[in-house]
Amino acid sequence: MLVSSRAPLNKDKQRAGGNPNTKKEWQTESDCVDKVLAWLHEGKEVRNGMDVWTTKDVEYIHDYLLLTAKPVVYLLNLSENDYKRKKNKHLVKIHEWVQSHGGGPMIPYSGSLEAKLQDLGDDAAAYCKENELASALPKIIRTAFTTVHLMYFFTAGPDEVRGWCIRKGSKAPQAAGAIHTDFERGFICAETMSFEHLKEFGSEAECKAKGKYRQEGKEYIVQDGDIIFFKFNVTAPKKK
Repeated sequence: MLVSSRAPLNKDKQRAGGNPNTKKEWQTESDCVDKVLAWLHEGKEVRNGMDVWTTKDVEYIHDYLLLTAKPVVYLLNLSENDYKRKKNKHLVKIHEWVQSHGGGPMIPYSGSLEAKLQDLGDDAAAYCKENELASALPKIIRTAFTTVHLMYFFTAGPDEVRGWCIRKGSKAPQAAGAIHTDFERGFICAETMSFEHLKEFGSEAECKAKGKYRQEGKEYIVQDGDIIFFKFNVTAPKKK
């Protein structure tokens, strides 16, 4: 969180005092800091000011790593009984508070239940079935993952199937680079099918027969759950 009237600016900018462009950049960042400070002093969170910050402001804010700029998921810890019946006298007030503070995903869970399921080990599934309960951990993990704009794509071969974590919106060459930089540098194309189609049709051959196996180029934006075979060719060493 910012605590001074002006955030520390880049030392190179401070030293370059005679350069008009540098002075202008320094003033632009200084104005952004003042704007953010005023916002925080009003008790507002930076993440709720996306209609206020300019594109340049956002660049600076990314560098500041402010806690209130980060996305939020609200976890509501209930007793096992309240979690089962999905009721608690405080839930309405909590929901109202969250909505008045910018909103965000709200996930009820029971810490006591999750601890019990961990202790039960292999018997946890039977306990959940008997009591008509389900662990909230899978939902918590999925929600947290998507909230910070992450996703998985998969590669598969005779020896292993592996998931690769990338940012949502990544293009095919960037996804290839998550495996190895040479894959990105020598990218030719990505042969892809979705996990849902593979699950539906049962095999790669059937996906091809149904027209669900595609060849995509450099502008293809990878989708969550894509199964990809990358084609690449690197004939020259990387330029230094």
